[in-house]
Amino acid sequence: MDEIEVGEVFTITDEQEEDQEVEVLAKVTLEGKDYIAVSFVADLQEDREDDIDVYFLAVDDEGDVDAIQTDEEFDKVSEAFDAILAENENE
Repeated sequence: MDEIEVGEVFTITDEQEEDQEVEVLAKVTLEGKDYIAVSFVADLQEDREDDIDVYFLAVDDEGDVDAIQTDEEFDKVSEAFDAILAENENE
């Protein structure tokens, strides 16, 4: 997978081994590593803004996505995306 862009849709396999389409909602780079915030396309199409689950994924050097491995890493990424979302709401 090449460079991942906001708005891009791709397929991931969930915990139940089912393929799910997700859309990239935001992207951030922390300490030289890229992370993306994604949500299931089906949820976005239902337009339930108050009830949309957002997932954070790490992006490796080849552009492949993977789960965030540690709670500490997740907390840093979550805080960074919270700041981005707050900034976008204030615009």
